[in-house]
Amino acid sequence: MKVISNTSPVINLAGVDSLDLLRKLYGNLIIPAAVFYEIAILGAGEPGCQEVQTLPWIATGSVQNSALVSYLRMELDAGEAEAIVLALELKAEVLLIDERRGYRVARRMGLACHGILGVLIEAKHQGLITAVKPLLDELITKAGFWVTDKLYYQVLQAVGEIG
Repeated sequence: MKVISNTSPVINLAGVDSLDLLRKLYGNLIIPAAVFYEIAILGAGEPGCQEVQTLPWIATGSVQNSALVSYLRMELDAGEAEAIVLALELKAEVLLIDERRGYRVARRMGLACHGILGVLIEAKHQGLITAVKPLLDELITKAGFWVTDKLYYQVLQAVGEIG
């Protein structure tokens, strides 16, 4: 399975020591060069920095269509733009992206997308975690992941953790 990731899923899951969920769910992960730069260089010393440089199941890929990246950069950051283009070029089954604008652009371009919340739901359905709520709470409090109250409760309802 080809799975491309933007920055947010990697740094947030690394921030709560749960990055391995991505390996368990998807096997390998590919990040574009711009995402590697955002995590390993700009985020030096932060969650995810060491992991993207050392974990054998995380690879860095280069985009070919720089014109499309430039076009997408008019409304997205470099990591989001490259992640979308790389997902298109590699015909990825899934693009991991949390940012609302990037998610909408990727969907408009025909890509299947999941954010961290989708990853947590899938991890519970596959029995990789017993509960979403503790991990979601830790993402919010420890990693600074932002989610609306409405979406928080929708996710917990979707996995049967609240009525």
